[in-house]
Amino acid sequence: MIKIFICPKCGWMREVSRRKEVECFKCGEKQMVPVKLTYEKYAYMTPQERADYAESWQYIHRGDKQS
Repeated sequence: MIKIFICPKCGWMREVSRRKEVECFKCGEKQMVPVKLTYEKYAYMTPQERADYAESWQYIHRGDKQS
């Protein structure tokens, strides 16, 4: 089963099939976070929709740290 991970530092998204510990190749963050997005849904998203999703995810989770 393919899972989607996002980097909490830079927002880069990556598809992974078996790994549980996923590092970001864009910024070097050691642990990316799994997202609640199926691979099927991710595959049908346009590049702009993916960017919007990543931006929204970062906005929501940035708020968690500020509370």
